[in-house]
Amino acid sequence: MTLEFTDRELPGGLTLRVRTEQDAGALAAAYVRNRGHLAPWDPTRNEEFFTEAGQLARTRELLALRDLDSGLPLVLVDGDEIAGGIDLSNIVRGAFQSAMVGYWLDRAHTGKGLASSALSAVLDAARGFGLHRVQAATLLANHASQSVLTRAGFERIGVAPDYLQIAGRWQDHVLFQRILHD
Repeated sequence: MTLEFTDRELPGGLTLRVRTEQDAGALAAAYVRNRGHLAPWDPTRNEEFFTEAGQLARTRELLALRDLDSGLPLVLVDGDEIAGGIDLSNIVRGAFQSAMVGYWLDRAHTGKGLASSALSAVLDAARGFGLHRVQAATLLANHASQSVLTRAGFERIGVAPDYLQIAGRWQDHVLFQRILHD
């Protein structure tokens, strides 16, 4: 089964759509352009990650997970440029019906409501996939992302010590969840 997602128009004429292999060059350019902007919030990346070949390999991995009903990789597109990404990952079926969500924005597109609009579209899709819960995690100091999650109806459920290795060290994260069905 492949998770279906219909393209969505976002503020400012951007489009949210499924990531494709043809995005590899634009993704590499976006990650190079935003390397410093994203570094405090991301895992340490090897040099291959910032290349078209690296992004093609990563895209193929993510699309294979989509084919297995365990992930949905999306990009925010502004003309020929990638302006960000949002992914549902670690989709678990059965009694759990849950997924994780993560997102990033190009520094030139922050503060415009795009993360909130994209997250809303992804939550609608997750509901359509029959998911019950979507979870997210942010670094303690990532107040902007916490605001996006709170505006989208996520509730803070705790702090996980040493949750993810970000910027080269294990860091605590605030955990959030959004229940999609009553």
